Amino acid sequence: MHRNHRALTAAGGLLLATVLSCTGTATAGAAPEAAAPGAVDCRATADAPAGAAAIVDAACSQIGVPYSWGGGSINGPTYGQDYPGGGPGAHDSQVKGFDCSHLVQYAAWQGARILLPEGSWNQAQWSGATARFTRAQGLAPLQPGDLLLWGTDPADLGTVHHIALYLGDGRMVEARESGTPVMVSDVRLDGEYAGALRIVGGEQPPAGTERFMTWGTGVGLRPDPSTRQPPVTRLPGPTAVDVLCQAHGEPVRAEGHSNDAWSYLPRYEAWISNIYIDDPAAWLPGVREC
Repeated sequence: MHRNHRALTAAGGLLLATVLSCTGTATAGAAPEAAAPGAVDCRATADAPAGAAAIVDAACSQIGVPYSWGGGSINGPTYGQDYPGGGPGAHDSQVKGFDCSHLVQYAAWQGARILLPEGSWNQAQWSGATARFTRAQGLAPLQPGDLLLWGTDPADLGTVHHIALYLGDGRMVEARESGTPVMVSDVRLDGEYAGALRIVGGEQPPAGTERFMTWGTGVGLRPDPSTRQPPVTRLPGPTAVDVLCQAHGEPVRAEGHSNDAWSYLPRYEAWISNIYIDDPAAWLPGVREC
């Protein structure tokens, strides 16, 4: 069963906060210097680890997709919300695309199964970052796949309102503002540039597992593939989980759907019903039978 729409609704009030991170007007300096139509070369321009290169490739696959205020998810473009300040974003609920934070969230998940939090300021302060770079360091220490930040107060990552993905050689890919597409542009080292962070090279999934997203809140993880025993723990919201294997067990019914497939999560030493895994297949692809 596909639960893409739940990844946002389960986050509750975070959605509105998230879309405020990339407004429908230019908030990260002067107008972008984008490549001419038909001449876009979106790729990593320097050597990078495989995970970082895959993140870049995922972002570049969305070149030309429209900017949409609040639009996008780890699964792709979505319809956004109308920007309350008017202007080009006043009708973004009718535009299927990405805002800045959801573009990098999409690229990180699709490229390397790294789950970034909602909102550019939360992404800027993400505890899973493997390296951080100050504005004073400029671009010299960066590699493709690093995340570039802009904030109203560059010394305070809580003020970050725009985020983009570094390509190398002073170029980046970004979802800039309403009325423009996902584009390649020159990095803007202006007064709001707040540095960068690296997201690859952290904790790796256990060998032999596949990473998926869950949906829903308070999902119980069980000691066996059934609901007969109390949960070992509960997932507070959508969570990235590493699945070792899957088996048939007690059927679980939710929102009119039924599924008897369960997945074993070695991190928790517990089972989750596949009905709560955000994938269109009831029996997960690429996962062996227990």
